[in-house]
Amino acid sequence: MANASIYAMLLVAIVLEVIGTTALQMSQQFTRLGPSIVLVVCYVAAFYFLSLTLRVIPVGIAYAIWSALGIVLISAVGLVFFRQKLDLAAVIGLGLIIAGVLVVNLFSKSVSH
Repeated sequence: MANASIYAMLLVAIVLEVIGTTALQMSQQFTRLGPSIVLVVCYVAAFYFLSLTLRVIPVGIAYAIWSALGIVLISAVGLVFFRQKLDLAAVIGLGLIIAGVLVVNLFSKSVSH
């Protein structure tokens, strides 16, 4: 598989994980059926797509990218849709997470470029 398609699958995994985590918030501790079903379906699909990327990307690198971008995106979802505030320390921390993903992808020899 080409690198672009591998990273597209990783992006799909990340988006599904963010949708699943959003549904987790909306499920109100699994008391609402619709969001609970969305949560389970999205998490299963996210792990499936993540597993496909492991054919090319080492597990530690793939998981680092998946979890880091998931953290940043779900923080943005929380901010926009759930009105959850981020203080300066949170914003700095999220920036450092993004910087870490960039360093891994741009400079690590573990990632096939």
